[in-house]
Amino acid sequence: MSAPSLLGLKPSFGFGDRLGLAGPGHVRAARKGPYAPVFAQQSAREIARTRRTPEETLSAAREAVQSENWNEAWGADADHLKTREDVFQWAKAGYTFFTIDPSEEVDKPPQPEAVKMYESLYLGKTRELDDFAVTFEKESLSAAARKYGRALDRAEQTARWIAEAAPEHEIEISVDETEEPTTPLEHLFIGLELKRRGVQIVSLAPRYVGSFEKGIDYKGCLKTFEASLRKHAALARACGPYKLSVHSGSDKFALYPIIGRVCGELLHVKTAGTSYLEALRVAARQNAPLFREIAEFALTRFETDRATYHISADLRRVPKPADLSETEREKAFLDENGGRQVLHVTFGSVLADPQNRFKDRLMETLHAHAELHASLLEAHLGCHIEGLQAG
Repeated sequence: MSAPSLLGLKPSFGFGDRLGLAGPGHVRAARKGPYAPVFAQQSAREIARTRRTPEETLSAAREAVQSENWNEAWGADADHLKTREDVFQWAKAGYTFFTIDPSEEVDKPPQPEAVKMYESLYLGKTRELDDFAVTFEKESLSAAARKYGRALDRAEQTARWIAEAAPEHEIEISVDETEEPTTPLEHLFIGLELKRRGVQIVSLAPRYVGSFEKGIDYKGCLKTFEASLRKHAALARACGPYKLSVHSGSDKFALYPIIGRVCGELLHVKTAGTSYLEALRVAARQNAPLFREIAEFALTRFETDRATYHISADLRRVPKPADLSETEREKAFLDENGGRQVLHVTFGSVLADPQNRFKDRLMETLHAHAELHASLLEAHLGCHIEGLQAG
């Protein structure tokens, strides 16, 4: 199928491509499991940083689908949308999946009349779910309304824009970019409010317990995560059904068996920056001078570029590229947490460098070693997909 389509409640997996050359590897990785692939996935923020367009991202996905003879359904995700302009731009380009990001409205107190309405609807009510129950008590309901009430207003408005711009569509709502995890009561509040407002979603990305940092494995207690995830899965079935979406899903190898086992069919996983890192691995092996320059430049940009990410990398623990051999440099910056995060969050600065010192040379290297690039992506993303089935 050369055009994206709706995927509905099929379990799915999103592949982000910041360079437009990762598609063949993504298609090969997708063949390793039963997950409906989203081959075109880009956020408005990423588009601005990479200086690409929604049309270019979708065109690259189509080319990969055709060249790799992918004949099944696939999706196109307009990720982290915040404005009406973004919605209409991505809809015009042909995207089918729209991820609403109302994070700017999280933790903004709702109007007093809204609080009274929520109390009239939910206060004192209990919902029985599997082996646990959720009761809306005054304090917890008030906290949920303060945290997510305004965000739900924004989500409802954005959903109207999407319906206007793209009659055939599906919606995800992302509330994962918050300091504190989404509690079961808060998830229930979100799910019931979306239903009351007539906003139909195929997936929801809550903020899970533990740490989902970019480019590295999960940090946290696995037993606590599984217990919490089971509650979110029960809520997704009861309030929807809709899929649980795992953002910053790249490289969370410790979690994949748990996620696959607990969520089953109702699952969507998003990956993005990990594919860019595999592109840099090609450079590390085939154009060592370029890789060294990128690593050195990334170190100078890290403290500025990390501002929009939740990461823990400490430059004091990242070695200087000049002090390492080529093999050591690849390991330090692509296999160890600190170096991976340095490269991960500075992608925009590297690709949009005003002097264009890196992007064209990186693209040339990837074109010259296209098969290596595809095989690295197939192996790395394939491990993600195989891990989800291991549970």
